[in-house]
Order: sequence, then structure tokens, then C-alpha cells
Amino acid sequence: MNKHHCGATRARVIARAALALSIALLLPGGRALAQDDSWKLNERGYLEKPGVNVLVFSSEYNGMFFDEKWSGIYLIHHGVRTTTGGAVRLSPAPEQWDQIPKLVDRKVDKEHATIEVVLRYEAFDFDSRVVVKPDGQGFSMAVYLDKPVPPQLEGRAGLNLEFLPSQYFGRTYLMDGKPGLFARYPSGPTSVKPADTKVRQFEGYTTFEDRGRKEYVEPDPVATGKTLVLAPEDPERHVTIRAAAGELQLIDGRNLAQNGWFVVRSILPAKATGKVAEWFVLPHAIPGWKRAPVIGFSQAGYHPAQKKVAVIELDPRDPPLETATLFEVTSDGTVVERLKARVQPWGPYLRYSYVTADFSAVDQTGLYFIQYGSQKTGVFPIGPRVYDDIWHLTQDVWLPVQMDHMKVNEAYRVWHGAAHLDDARQAPVNFQHFDNYRMGPTTETRFEPGERIPGLAVGGWFDAGDFDIETAHHATAVLHLVDAWEAFRPLRDETLVDQAARFVDIHHPDGKPDILQQIEHGALMLAAQHRVFGRGIRGITDPLLYQYTHLGDGSTQTDNLAYDPTLKPYETADGTRSGTPDDRWAFTARMPALNYSTIAALAAASRALRGYNDAFAEECLALARKSYADERQVSGTVASPEARFLPGAELSALVQLLISTGEKQYADRFDEVLWPVLDKAPGFLILTAVRAIPHLDAAYKARLRPYVLKYRESIDQLEKENPYGVPISTGGWAGNGGVMGFAATNYHLHQAFPDVIGPEDVLRGLHYILGRHPSSNVSFVSGVGGRSKTTAYGSNRADFSFIAGGVVPGVLILKPDFPEHMEDWPFLWGENEYVVDTCAQYIFLAQAARDLLAK
Repeated sequence: MNKHHCGATRARVIARAALALSIALLLPGGRALAQDDSWKLNERGYLEKPGVNVLVFSSEYNGMFFDEKWSGIYLIHHGVRTTTGGAVRLSPAPEQWDQIPKLVDRKVDKEHATIEVVLRYEAFDFDSRVVVKPDGQGFSMAVYLDKPVPPQLEGRAGLNLEFLPSQYFGRTYLMDGKPGLFARYPSGPTSVKPADTKVRQFEGYTTFEDRGRKEYVEPDPVATGKTLVLAPEDPERHVTIRAAAGELQLIDGRNLAQNGWFVVRSILPAKATGKVAEWFVLPHAIPGWKRAPVIGFSQAGYHPAQKKVAVIELDPRDPPLETATLFEVTSDGTVVERLKARVQPWGPYLRYSYVTADFSAVDQTGLYFIQYGSQKTGVFPIGPRVYDDIWHLTQDVWLPVQMDHMKVNEAYRVWHGAAHLDDARQAPVNFQHFDNYRMGPTTETRFEPGERIPGLAVGGWFDAGDFDIETAHHATAVLHLVDAWEAFRPLRDETLVDQAARFVDIHHPDGKPDILQQIEHGALMLAAQHRVFGRGIRGITDPLLYQYTHLGDGSTQTDNLAYDPTLKPYETADGTRSGTPDDRWAFTARMPALNYSTIAALAAASRALRGYNDAFAEECLALARKSYADERQVSGTVASPEARFLPGAELSALVQLLISTGEKQYADRFDEVLWPVLDKAPGFLILTAVRAIPHLDAAYKARLRPYVLKYRESIDQLEKENPYGVPISTGGWAGNGGVMGFAATNYHLHQAFPDVIGPEDVLRGLHYILGRHPSSNVSFVSGVGGRSKTTAYGSNRADFSFIAGGVVPGVLILKPDFPEHMEDWPFLWGENEYVVDTCAQYIFLAQAARDLLAK
């Protein structure tokens, strides 16, 4: 027998032994560990034991964006959420807009440690019951049906559980003892199927462009069998699944969509009721496992004069140490202990416990790192200029890359060509879009549905990781940039912007302040809307779902040719017209609160642009004044779900018009609207109120002071609620925008009321963004700090890459208690998607920190 054959034989023996052990452990009552490793159903309603948690529909799908990969059955495996889904699904690799089951009922049986959910597909009158309970060292998942699978779903409905690809890249699996490898890039089998066999996606849309072929592609299993062992070589990711009946399929969902997961699936049998599927799942648990401490600190470093407090996140079973140590790294590479700080307990927050360590006594310029036990941070600076350049990448790179209707170049790289030169067509009426745009029974414009609207192919930014013009975010971004210009006058010039040539060149000075060029670019889109419609509109976005999922170069999302219905699809004429209806749609339903935000942005832009583009500055103010007068005439008569936001939105417009004109009419109306709003919610509009101080009399500031004191109380409460002292969102979108808004508000309040609001109330918001936050200590600003977000949800997310200077949403709190921020999987947009207003706000906040510490 040759040596190669001997090696193969040994491999098979090892594989069979691993499989046999896994199966033995899956047997009911199977025990393998001597310690107390039994399952417990905790007070928060999920199963836990050291190293493993099983959550069963603790969160619901929200229904609007369908499958966001944050509902179903979660396996939190050695501190990482490695699974999602875990329900009856209607396709082998569910996409975001595939139909999702509605959670009808959820029962937690504490006595038997059982969690049971009832799920329903309303469109098919199809209910299923999923029961999860401990079974030996593993747990069982079973599906029960009172009625058989509907005939149209036979062969389509199956029990799915999706595994996070990034946690299994390069690892192996065994299916009935046959080995395989989890590939870094998808290459599994697919099949072409008739379009009429596909289960209907959201509102009849499709993510698959077949160009008239009436077909779609579906991934086929890469392996099938009775027992699947995932990552037997990795104790942290080792999971075994055994099907009690039928077979398991292993499917690579990335063959269908780049954001797909690895799916384990069993097809439900036809014509059957009762228990129709059952799996035994064994997640391997490392004996005595404890999550390693996470040392939260500013990845960008610290100014010598500021407070320097690390927040250390601990496994609740990990008793805190007495001290943490700050070391300096000297010029010759020597490591010198500079301070041993006593650790102070803070207490529990969500599922972890927290302590703090204060290194403020060290104020010498140098390079340092923190050590707590065996955990060490990366090296960071302490110095007087640490905040001078932390906003440069956002202004120099991220904002230019997002500029719509322009070609954007960077050295040898073209980020994208001039995009969406075919903007835009009037959106249809009585219509619900897949990205939460909607139209009512009329267009509320002079344009007919589908009609081309001239004048909209100018200015604007791609809103986020997608390519729409989100007007509300545009207006807010312009306001943040104007705020930064008026407060700090940054003259930095590292970008060439040529509006006439539709050309942008990064790292190419052109003699003009970049921030003014960005204010102009955002205002150009807002002004275009007001020229055409007399008001701001909801936005401009893609008509087709398979366009919306487009990744890469935004200029190829459409053909850039105006749609001509007299031509055939994909036929062109004159180099200007096309029979392809891919032009973006303008959603024009009247939204008074949104329009007030565009009025505010245009009024603010008019001030910043004076002396830079005087003619456009005058036009911006004229458009804002006219639109405000018009809106006051009609907004009270329009029934709108946003009506509750009207007072705040109008006040934002009023304060900007007041600052720009100084006119009494705006001051009087501001005074009329402001105080009732503040009386109901003192913190809601405190920033808007403070902005008006320089433009009103001294009595106004005195009257405002009690509201600021009330707001101070809310800040103090935050310091009791979490160890970071900032507002942490618990919704489906992580809260970095709210944290930065909190910090920016505090900066303005500090300028007006320094005895009430201090610098630290601003800086702790910035530190949260730069690394002092739950889950990890990564800087949420790509490219900023020693360790930053380099796998993010931008237009290049399929490359597992980033756009320098982009700011991601941050830590998502998965109910009931799991703070998550995935650093290796970019496709969870609620944690990882850059958005234009958030990034613009960061430009302001970073300069605010520098300003505070320069004084």
C-alpha cells in the first residue's frame, strides 16, 4: 500500500470517528462533559449553556424589508451569532425579498425548557409549528403541521437553518462521512427553472433579470445525506446536524446572491401532517468557555488634556481583575509601564458585565497600549493633534465616491462613471415600492405616471450602499456640512470637482474648499426638485428590484439613455434614447415635514455658498422662501402619517430662514411654534432652539435655560443606563447616527451653556464611534484609527471591502440582549451600511472635538 493511500485511509478513519462521536452525542440523553454543561432556559426566554445560546424568534421580521437575517433561530456559538432563519421557508436559499412567515404565537415553557412558535404564510393559508427543546448535549428542532403542505408549495416548503459563511470560510464539513470544503467563493451547482414555478417575491417583483427568457436560477445542493458535521476541526464552530427522517441538503446561497448564507435544508413531505421534520443539532461547546474581555477605547487616540477612560466588556462569569495597565512603546521599541489603573466596576448591561479603567493621569505625548489580563489593545497615540485629520477621509474620499451624476476618479482607479444621466420618470400611482417609497392615488405633480421629468440629472449623492437619492438624508447632510463650515471654516482642498464636465478627481486640489463643493453638490439636487416641483420630494430610486440589488459601478445601473416607449426593450436610437424602462423613478407624494427639511437645507446652503457661487446662493434662498410660504398654505390641509413631525420640521426650516434673513416674520413664527413643542418633549428640539440664540434677544436665552437643565437630566440618566453614557438604539438599525446627533447637540449646548454641558458630553459620543462601544473595539469609521471597519456595506461590499471615511451604523442590539457588530460579513445593512447624512455628521463631530480640545 503506497503512502498516499495510507494517508487517505487514515483520513477516512478520523472522519468516521468524528462522525460516530457526533452521532453518539446526538442520541437522546447523550452526555460527554463532566462539568455542569446542561441547558437552562433563562429568564430572558432562550436556551443557554457555557459557550452556546439558542434563541427562537426573539426578534420578528419587520415585514417591510422582509428577510433581513435577524429573525428566526439564532445559534450564538462561542460569542458569535452563526445562524439565522430556522423556520419553514419556501426556497432553498431565501433572498431578502422572498416571502417570510409571520410570527403568530410564541410560547416559552419554563418547566420543560421548550420554546414553541407558530408561523404563518398568509398568501398560502399555510401554518407551521416549530418546537425547539434540549436533547442531551444538543437540541431538537421539529416542525408540526395540522394541515398538509399546500399543493403549490410541495417540494418548495422546507425546514431551513442558515449558517454565516464568513465563520466557515476555509473550514470543512462531512456529509455522511464524505468530506467537503466551505469555499471562499461560490462555485456550487445551479439549475434553470421556469419563471412560473418560482414562489412570488415581494409585490410580484423579481431579483432575477432574465431579459425576456421567463426563467430563473436556483442553487442546487452541494451535498445531501442524513448527518452533516460542520467544521469538525474548529472547536468554536463545530456543529453536527442529524435528520430524524428524510435527508439534509447543504446549499450555498451565494450562488444566487452575494449576501446568501450556507443553508441546511430538509424538504417537508407532501400530504403529511403531525411531526413532518425533525433535526437533532449538537453545537460543540468548549468546556469552561468564557468570552474574552473586550477593551473599549478610542482607536484614534487621545488628546493629552482629555479624560481617557477605557470600558472593558466581560463575560458575566468572568470575575473582574483589580487593575489594567497602560504601557508606552518608545522610539526604540521598548515597552515601558506608565500607569497601573485600578479597575472600577460599572455593572451589568444587556448580557455582559462592565468595568472601567481611568488613564487620564497620563498626558505625555507618545504611543501607548492598554493591557487587561492577557488582552492587549493595539497601539494608539496620545498627542495634541490626534483629532486634526480623522475627518479627512470622509470628506476626501467617501463623499466624492458617493457623488451621483458624476464620473469619480481616484489616481489609477475609477470608482464609477457618470451615473443616472437618464433621470428621471414620474413614479406610478397607488404603488408600494420595495424600499419603502410609496405613491398615493395621484402624482401631485403636472407629470403623468411614467412621463419623463426634465432637470433632475444633477447633483446629489448615492444615499448609502445603494444608489437612490434619499431626499431627507440629502437635506440633513447639507445641514451638517453647513454646520461644519460655519463653525470651523475648514479650507481643506484635496478634490477636483468639475460640474460642467461631470468629473471628480480625488487627491487633486482645484483651489476651492472641498466642503463648499460638497454643499453645492447636495444643494444642486435639492434645488432641482424645487425648480421642477416647487418642493422637495420623497426621492428618486430604481423601478426594478434586480436593479436595486446592483453592486459595483453605479453608472451601469441604468443605460443612461432616456426611455422611449416607441422602441423595443434594449433597442437604442440616436445615442440618447432607449426602449429599456430602467430610468429611475421620482416619488412625488407630498410630504410636508420632508419639504420643510429641504427648505432648511437650501436656506442654510445659501449662506455657505455666498462668495463661492453667489448666483446659486441667491437662488437657494429664493427657492426656500417661496417653498416655505407655499407649504404654510397647504401643509395644514394634507393628511399625512408624518404630521406629528411637522412642528419640529417647520422649526428647523424657520431657524435656518431666520439665520439667513434676520426677518421678523420667521422669528415670530418660531416663537409661536417652539415653546409648546419644548413643553411636551424638552430634549426633542433643544438643538434647533439653541441655534436661534444669537439671532434673538437675551430674554430668549434665559427662557431656554430650564429646558437645557431638563436635557441635562437626560444625559445623567444615560450614564446610569449603559457604561458608555450615550443613547444606544435597540431598533433594527444600529444607532451611530443617534450617538453622533447626541454629541453634536451637546457641542452646541456647551457653546451656549458651558456651565451645564461639558466637553466630555461631546467627546464620549466620538469615542463611541472610534472604538469604545459594545461587542468589539473597532473604529466605525473605515480607515480611521489603528483598527477600523474594513468590511462594510458600501457599493463594493461584494468584494468584502470598504470605502475610506464611511461611517457604519454600528452595534445592533438583537433582542433580548445580544449586542452584535459583524466585522467579517458586510451584508447586514443594519450594522454595516454607510449613509450620507451620518457621514456628513461625522465630519462636523470630528472637528468639534478638535475645537474643544484646542481651547
